[in-house]
Amino acid sequence: MSIVSALAIYFIIWWITLFALLPVGLRTQDEENDVTLGTVASAPARSHVRRAFLRTTIVATIIFAAYYYVTQHSGLSFDDIPRIVPELK
Repeated sequence: MSIVSALAIYFIIWWITLFALLPVGLRTQDEENDVTLGTVASAPARSHVRRAFLRTTIVATIIFAAYYYVTQHSGLSFDDIPRIVPELK
């Protein structure tokens, strides 16, 4: 696997992980009982971007490490995944 391929795969894993983990730990203004005038009650109470980026980077790195181990050391690839849908002829 080339460095460019590894970075591209990590980038994709990181973005998917970001959107999966972004709502984790998010508290709304309504839950904090501190709704700012002019905003909706479901708006975030405070920014948690740094924690979200750190959490995303850690989880994405673990996922990428597992992917790298399976593809490079175990010799498995997408071709080894059994077909879910039967082949129609």
